[in-house]
Order: sequence, then structure tokens, then C-alpha cells
Amino acid sequence: MVKSIGNSLVPAKIATTILITQPAPSSEKSPYYDLAKKHNAELVFHPFIKLEGLSAKEFRKQKIDIASYSAIVFTSRNAIDHFFRMCEEMKISVNQDTKYFCIAEAVALYLQKFILYRKRKVFFGADGTNKSLFDVFNKHKENEKFLYVCSENQQDSDIVNWLKANKCDFELAFMYRTVSNDIKSVMDKHKFDIICFFTPSGLRCLLDSYPDFPKSNITTGTFGSGTLKACIEVGLKPEIVAPSIEVPNMAVALDSFLSKKEISKNKTEKSKA
Repeated sequence: MVKSIGNSLVPAKIATTILITQPAPSSEKSPYYDLAKKHNAELVFHPFIKLEGLSAKEFRKQKIDIASYSAIVFTSRNAIDHFFRMCEEMKISVNQDTKYFCIAEAVALYLQKFILYRKRKVFFGADGTNKSLFDVFNKHKENEKFLYVCSENQQDSDIVNWLKANKCDFELAFMYRTVSNDIKSVMDKHKFDIICFFTPSGLRCLLDSYPDFPKSNITTGTFGSGTLKACIEVGLKPEIVAPSIEVPNMAVALDSFLSKKEISKNKTEKSKA
């Protein structure tokens, strides 16, 4: 039996407390609900960052002609939301021949909210990693003019460096910015066994709020290669990593980690008996 309290999913008996640094799922069919029930886990949802969209006036200062680009690069659903928001505000009609390059299939499928998916040219990495996205870029880089939609204060440096190194015709399009959220009300209230990060900015928010955060006493989950790299750089050792072909999202990654942990615990208890 799982009870929903505020932004938490709370089972009747709690074995593990997990902080998901994203908003709570809007659908009752979210796999997080099954995860909480299966593993007797309390899941607390609280975004560490919030996004502010740039205005059309701010975007115009970048002097970018969206219609002149043949390929748009998206690394998140937020980027997709703000791209089409900006196009609507500026009354820009995106050419039907425009190609879309997405970091993962889940991001690519989100395009269905805005375009006739089957009639457009949509490409995505096989396992959600930057490397798989680069493999896709390689097949098209000679003929495309790329527009990488990203945050004003957060871009994936590996993607930018790859586009530069491979002499691709590209431009960064800043359409939103990330702002740190208040996290102390949640961090001071709970003792978490696992914290899952989805962006480098979320990690920075934690360390800005708690400079002496005990990195060795927490199990860390990361989504995306940029987030994984940022965690490693500050001394964290993520044990839960997504996405990949086997673990396409954080819910699956958590389920796999907790299942292995429970199996290991059961074996230890049997050997002692």
C-alpha cells in the first residue's frame, strides 16, 4: 500500500528514502509509484533547479535566424518546450524538412506534442549517451546547419566541443536559464539514503547550499553523461547511472540498483544463519 503525502510517495513500511530532484510525476501510472511499493521506499520529489524562459526580446539579441538552420539539437524536454514556445512568440513557422537530433528516444518522442512525428526526420542516440548522439551526428554533419537549443547558463560542454572539433556548422540558441531552487526545507527535514541528480545545475545547487555536504555518506544516482561527469569531478561516486540501453530512465535504474541490493542483503543474512 502506497500513500501519497505532499510531493512524496510513502509506502506503509519504509526501507529506503530517496530524493528525486525533479517535480513529482503528474500521472498516477508513473513507474515511480510501482518502485515505491515494490521496494518499500519513500520517494520525495523536489526540483533543485527551476527554469525561466527568455523573452522573445532577449532572444532577438542573439541575432539567430531559426529558419536558416536545417537541424535542431535537443538534450531535454525542457529545450523542446522552450524552442516551440519561442517559435510561437516570434511567429516563426518551422520548415517541415527540418531535422531533429535528440539525446535519447524519450526526448525524441516528446516531439509528438508539437509535430507530426512520423512525417518528420527525427534522430536520436541509441542509448541516451553523448557518444551515441555523436554517432548520429557523424552521418549528417557534412550537410546540416545545427542549432543547439540550451540554457543560457548550462550547456553540455562535450556536445559543444564535439561540434567544434568536427568543424560542424552550428550555433547555440539560448532560450531559457536555470535558477537554483530552495532546497533546505526538504534537505533539513529528511535523511536520504539516495539522491538522484538530473543536471549539473542541480548538483551545484546542493553544493552551494551545503558546501560541506558529506559526499561519502550518500548513494548517488545520475541521469545523463554531463551530470555523471559533474558528480565525479566534485568527488561523488555515482552507483546508479542512466540512461543506457538496459536502463532507459531513472525509475528503471533505481529498480535495478535496489533489487541487486536486496539480493545481496538476503545472501548475507542466509550465510550468517
